[in-house]
Amino acid sequence: MSEKSTLIQRLQEKAFHLRGGVWTLLFFAILLLARPTALSALMGLPLVVLGQAFRFWAVGCIGRYRGEWVGAEALATWGPYAFVRNPLYTGNGFIGLGWGLMAGLWATLAFVVIFVLLYTMLIVPHEEAFLLEKFGDEYRHYKERTGRFFPKGWPGGRIKGSFDTRVLWRSERYSLLTTVVGTFLILARGLM
Repeated sequence: MSEKSTLIQRLQEKAFHLRGGVWTLLFFAILLLARPTALSALMGLPLVVLGQAFRFWAVGCIGRYRGEWVGAEALATWGPYAFVRNPLYTGNGFIGLGWGLMAGLWATLAFVVIFVLLYTMLIVPHEEAFLLEKFGDEYRHYKERTGRFFPKGWPGGRIKGSFDTRVLWRSERYSLLTTVVGTFLILARGLM
């Protein structure tokens, strides 16, 4: 393994480890740029709600969640995972895009650029390398039929699978609180 690829792997691992903090910094950048109007709020709020709902669905379909290090006991391929390989990040994308739209053009552009670079170059490739090593051909086949952030088609019967509401309270309550408070803070900037 070359020194360059080792450096990239370490950077990807660090980005994954710090993804919650990076998400917080990204939010504050959006908040700093925020100039919401009634129209921008109407455009952004549905995406925020959609993103959080997609996250709820995704979290309920996996047992292990919220680790600082990549891990998976089983390869989830049902529910939102039948549509996209990264529904939690897709949900974050909807939330962030909604926040950006609420905040204004510059916030939207900043969010899109940073989100795409961070997730497509660092965080997701790190997770995919782990999943490929752990699940091998099962993950390769899943990857062939399922898009990273956008569906490749209708998954048919693969949507059905287990859903555990207990994990929502354990793991997603903080994300929900962050989404609600973040949305309120952005909207409050329009009142100042």
